[in-house]
Amino acid sequence: MSIKENLIDIKKTFIDPNCLLVAVSKTHPEEAIMEAYQAGIRDFGENKVQELVEKAEKLPKDIRWHMIGHLQRNKVKYMAGFVHLIHGVDSLKLLKEINKQAIKADRTINCLLQVHIAEEESKFGFDEAELMEMLEDEVLPTLKNVKIIGLMGMATFTEDEEQVLREFESLQSLFEKMKKMDLPDNFDLKELSMGMSGDYLLAQSKGSTMVRIGSAIFGERDYK
Repeated sequence: MSIKENLIDIKKTFIDPNCLLVAVSKTHPEEAIMEAYQAGIRDFGENKVQELVEKAEKLPKDIRWHMIGHLQRNKVKYMAGFVHLIHGVDSLKLLKEINKQAIKADRTINCLLQVHIAEEESKFGFDEAELMEMLEDEVLPTLKNVKIIGLMGMATFTEDEEQVLREFESLQSLFEKMKKMDLPDNFDLKELSMGMSGDYLLAQSKGSTMVRIGSAIFGERDYK
């Protein structure tokens, strides 16, 4: 199966045809990305800043680059000028650094707040109490060059679909709760990013507006 055929097959299965497909291109070569690009994909996700920057320099300028990995504060400056969306914001410190670099780049950077919904300890993100605490911080409304456009979470890697559904439900519930809150002006909650190659249909059944799919498009990754 070609990358184009894989994309057609995946799109056919979507419960929500308006759900955004972010093609996870990390570790895959530029030729593979171009094959997906020629099949109509414009949103690509990378998890390492250096690889993201290198690919952005060489590939078409209308690609929307998503930073989907755990982001270190000292790396934000390298991509602040062009990154389309940062998925994994898991601390106020990181948000402040993104705002600082966005000011230097004279732009506003869209971000998703990462919420820890999995039972695995290895996942990053806020729990609900930490998130509510951050929302009370007086610094948050002053970060004028970031826009929080939604929440992101990753479910436990398990065959237990009921568990995965519970985890997605918890994020959906938090998302709906926050949308009803009186949030700072730098919030515009519209994206609920959850679901990957193995569980994107479960995620869509719980309201996901954005899924991140890699291996189902490109095949198994060449891990580095």
